[in-house]
Amino acid sequence: MIAPCGLPSLRATARALRARRALGQNFLLDENLLAKIARACGDLAGSTVVEIGPGPGGLTRALLRAGAPRLLALEKDRRCAAALAGLAAADGRLRVIEGDALTFDLAALAGPGRTIVAGNLPFNAATAILMRFVEAECAVARMVFMFQREVARRIAARPACRGYGRLSVMVQWSCQVEACCDIPAAAFVPAPKVDATLLRITPRSRPAPAAPRASLQAVTTAAFGQRRKTLANALKPVFARPEAALAAAGIAPSARAQEVDLAGFAALARQHAGWGP
Repeated sequence: MIAPCGLPSLRATARALRARRALGQNFLLDENLLAKIARACGDLAGSTVVEIGPGPGGLTRALLRAGAPRLLALEKDRRCAAALAGLAAADGRLRVIEGDALTFDLAALAGPGRTIVAGNLPFNAATAILMRFVEAECAVARMVFMFQREVARRIAARPACRGYGRLSVMVQWSCQVEACCDIPAAAFVPAPKVDATLLRITPRSRPAPAAPRASLQAVTTAAFGQRRKTLANALKPVFARPEAALAAAGIAPSARAQEVDLAGFAALARQHAGWGP
């Protein structure tokens, strides 16, 4: 990858940093793959682009080349943040922020116009980071994130499919999920033990079907926490009369959690909150 004038190449930067296993760092250095991720973000014009965990800056450079008018790079590793300082000085569109995506005030990252979030997320924190953005009150137009392939399948899974669970329901209730591409473990430095999948996650203007989030969380936690049990038994911790709640939601008491679709869980959440049908 050609570096901006006077700056070290991406590979030279990655060699100097040396990815840390404790931080879940696996750097992606392939220019074609980085460009593909940037394209998956869609039209960047008029947007504030937020990159989570830029590392040595491979995706950072790809997003700048793709035309990001304003790019905020949130980096937990102080070494990586320092390594990106030269790129920020060379391109005034980039601002590097040292911070942890698990604790940082996400609303502070939003800018004028649309906010698009992207990142090659550390596998050991990817789900938690995703849920912070899904549940945040800040407006995000689109998220393009890298996940361990099995986790990506769980996020995108449909009822009765392998991996379908609470994560599938909570993400799909408020977002549309699209799988963009798989990326082999060998493409990363160092190579992880598993392949990765890039997902494009687009928040809905309002969650659908309508349901209170807290009740949906409570119902899905109980249902999938004992997924081998029938829902009539699994939901006893959250309903005094689970059979009646299931009947009102149009779900057979003998059904199991993995058989119930998003509409069914939303109906149960409304029952839990006392909203009625």
